[in-house]
Amino acid sequence: MSSKPENKNSFNVVVIGQNGRLMYEALLFASSLRQNDPDFKGRIFVAEPQPNALWHNDPRMRQPELLQAFKRLGVEILPFESKHFGQSYPYGNKIEALLALPEGEPFVFFDTDTLITGKLSDVPFDFDRPTASLKVEATWPKLEIYGPGYGEIWKSLYDKFGLDFESSLDLSQPDEYWRRYLYFNAGFFFYKCPRAFGQRFLDYALEIRDNAPRACELQVFDPWLDQVALPLVIHSFGGGRNTLPADTLDGAVSCHYRTFPLLFARESDHVVDVLKAAAAPNWIKKVLKDYEPMKRMVFQNKGAKVRAMFDRNDLPRKEQKIRNQIKKANLWMR
Repeated sequence: MSSKPENKNSFNVVVIGQNGRLMYEALLFASSLRQNDPDFKGRIFVAEPQPNALWHNDPRMRQPELLQAFKRLGVEILPFESKHFGQSYPYGNKIEALLALPEGEPFVFFDTDTLITGKLSDVPFDFDRPTASLKVEATWPKLEIYGPGYGEIWKSLYDKFGLDFESSLDLSQPDEYWRRYLYFNAGFFFYKCPRAFGQRFLDYALEIRDNAPRACELQVFDPWLDQVALPLVIHSFGGGRNTLPADTLDGAVSCHYRTFPLLFARESDHVVDVLKAAAAPNWIKKVLKDYEPMKRMVFQNKGAKVRAMFDRNDLPRKEQKIRNQIKKANLWMR
């Protein structure tokens, strides 16, 4: 039997970890959580896909010093089996891993390229009303000339699953503007039961992938499948936009930095300080040094060069322009 969270404000946290970039990011995530919320009472899981025919290579984390560091941080490695996605769609990890979490215990999922920058345990989650990250761009759908618009595409998905489309709309936004329609970044999301959420997430994602409505025939679902299914799942469970107070996740309490060059280019001094503090203990540093972007950006101080290239108060409006400037300086890496 799993141990239940200690009180109604306790919850579990899960990120994905597997051999390669994700395991280093997961270690940094866990270190930042322990440093910035030492009173966190929930369990911290690093969910690890197991080798099978859906993976070209063994995805497990096998480095002894890494595993020892996780143990020292009180992190639990949670094995799960990839039954539907695996190598062909690794974003599916965040869907299938939910089915291995303790049933009936509230959870918060984070992408590994996230730092906890404040007291996560003080965030007033309403686990009955799920939401996800609104730090999102207009990545899906991509409209084709003479093809269906945003409204027709999204309504076809709501209709497919018997959901009320009209109640999902943000009527303060103009018709056929992408922000009118419920759309999230899957960098974090939460609910009161991971098994219920995960099963519906899986059912919706597979149905969209394999039997998309006619209005979606021109659309590409790789890599956007998780972000297409997620708002439908959240809406189906009575969630929506802004069920969290502003300036909590994606604000004072967490930072989804995405890549280390982008972190140094655009995030606050506090986030940089959190990164350096989380990476500082020698038993963590000696693991992270094996990851080239961490070695160069943090420990060899290349991040300071990236940071000097940008004014945080006057950043380019488009992320691609930031990326291009970093690449031109030969400092882009992931």
